[in-house]
Amino acid sequence: MTPITVASSRDLDVVSALLAQAFADDPVIRWMNPDPHRDKRIFHTLLRWAHGEAASIDLAVRDGVPVGAAVWDRPGHKLSAVQQVGSAVGFIGVLRGRVRRGAALEREFAKVRPRAPHWYLGQVGAVIKGAGVGSALLSAGIDRVDGPAYLESSNEVNIPLYERYGFSVTDEITLPMDGPKVWPMYRRG
Repeated sequence: MTPITVASSRDLDVVSALLAQAFADDPVIRWMNPDPHRDKRIFHTLLRWAHGEAASIDLAVRDGVPVGAAVWDRPGHKLSAVQQVGSAVGFIGVLRGRVRRGAALEREFAKVRPRAPHWYLGQVGAVIKGAGVGSALLSAGIDRVDGPAYLESSNEVNIPLYERYGFSVTDEITLPMDGPKVWPMYRRG
């Protein structure tokens, strides 16, 4: 099998497209947005406004072709006023009548996020399943972070992968409005 390389990226269009493809059947994405044609805009809004310039974005490549991406926020990451406005405008435009679901998701996540400083793994996704892309991305990220890390797994099948990298389930959230379950996970530094 051809090796997977992981490098830093700032190409938001490529990373947004990869994440949209990787999350095409994700229960939370489909609950928030039933139209997959808008997924790339959702991820572009997340990358540009919610994560911003300080995000650490990893791109996985195999045979010269991008096959996955991961997005990490550093400890203490906070949205500036400009980022808050940009996020709101972006999500209202893409989620339309379902923007309430996005707000509900953020409210539920805020209740269980660790208060102590931690790295936040916002997204990790692979367009090729079962080929080691997620493992390559997690390995590269874990090697770089210096301290605790946290994520919310929106798909139960991914929990064993995160557990292999030291994450443990800390809770189970059922999103409102007939939403799916999400599993917060924490990794001690």
